[in-house]
Formats: sequence, structure tokens, C-alpha cells
Amino acid sequence: MIWFVGAGAGDPELITLKGYHLLQEADLVIYAGSLVNPALLSYARPEARKVNSASLDLNEIVEHMVDAYQKGEKVVRLHTGDPSLYGAIGEQMDRLDELGIPYGVVPGVSSFLAAAASLKREYTVPDGTQTLIITRMEGRTAVPSSEEMKNLAVHGSSMAIFLSVGMIDQVVGELLNGYPPETPAVVVEKASWPDERKFVGTLSDIADLTRAAGIRKTALILVGDFLRQTGRSKLYDKGFSHGFRA
Repeated sequence: MIWFVGAGAGDPELITLKGYHLLQEADLVIYAGSLVNPALLSYARPEARKVNSASLDLNEIVEHMVDAYQKGEKVVRLHTGDPSLYGAIGEQMDRLDELGIPYGVVPGVSSFLAAAASLKREYTVPDGTQTLIITRMEGRTAVPSSEEMKNLAVHGSSMAIFLSVGMIDQVVGELLNGYPPETPAVVVEKASWPDERKFVGTLSDIADLTRAAGIRKTALILVGDFLRQTGRSKLYDKGFSHGFRA
């Protein structure tokens, strides 16, 4: 079986135990070298082959996986964060389906979760927003018109924006169609990595802060009142009864 494993956001301890054990057992590890923390490769055996996929196309990646599988080797395809978010695993799985090769997927801790942990915030706020929108700005990859940033902004919910910090001015312009200028905004670069950086502002100044810091990639844009609101959950309120507390 071939395993697609989420490497987590960057901190090598944020990989799941299952992913860690699979790395230890792997004969071949194909990793996204431009994004995956190389410290994770130390979990693999010294004799395991490690292939950086940064310069490979889809056919070459699949060829490596299939060749190793046919030799009876254990293969780990190591993706950054969680493979289900902007992981580009669908096209790889389609190829394996066509070839009748079994595979599995192990989730990982996404950078939007690591960013919230670093900021010590909840995306969902009691008596406030109960919705988190995970999205990206249209670039070389198209976005459906119904999911354009300006249309999502009208909900006023919490938002985590991937792969868009290089277009921060355009992002802010779109967001101002729904959020007021004083809405809190944070840019988190390399969430959970040792060199993580955070820039806290509002929609009125976050673009300037981001440009001044020279951030153009590997960063999340977080927007919403969750960045300054906490609320109070009813779950632990003394007067709130449920199936485990009268």
C-alpha cells in the first residue's frame, strides 16, 4: 500500500503517531521539499530513499511510487499540512486508481490550526461566529465566481486564507466588500516553524505590515472578529444541563 501522509504545519512533533510510524517503516519517502520541514525526514530509516518532489511533475512522482510499490517496498508520499487542503493528492490518487494500486491517507495538522494555536484563539466564538471559511485568492488556479473573496466576505465569519499573501493588496480590497476596515487581521508566516513570524493589525493596515516584513509566500492571512473576541461557552456554564450533567 502507498500512504499519503500529512506532515503537519512545520513543527516535526505535529505529525500524527500513525504518520510517524509509517515514516519509520518506509523504504521510499517522496516529500514536498519546498514546504515540508526536513527535520521530519530524520524519522525515516537512514537507508530509506528520500526523493524531493519539488522539481518533479505528476508523471515522475507516480512513476517513483509505482516502481517502488511493484518492488514490494513501503512508500510514503509526504505532504505538507493536511493532504485534504490544497494538497494536490486527488490527481495522484486517480492515477493509482487507474493502475489498481491500493493507497491510504493519513491526516495532518494543517497550518490554519497551528496558526490558531500560536495566536491562542478559537475560530468559532460562543455567541459569535460559528463559521470558518477556508479559501484562497484566485491566481494561476481559478476560483468559482460564487467563491470569489468579495462574495465570501459578506458572511463576516472567521476566514483563513491560503496561498494568497503575495496578493495581499488585492485580498484586502476584496475583503472590504464585506468586512469593515477595522476588522482584525493577522498574517502568520511559517506557522509552528522555529522562525514563525506573526503580524497583527486590521484590514486597514495589514497589507502595509506584510509588505514591510517582506512576506510573499508560506503565510496565512487570518481575518475576523474571532481575533479579538472570546465569548463564553454554555457547555461549562453551571446552569447548562446536558446528558452528563444535571
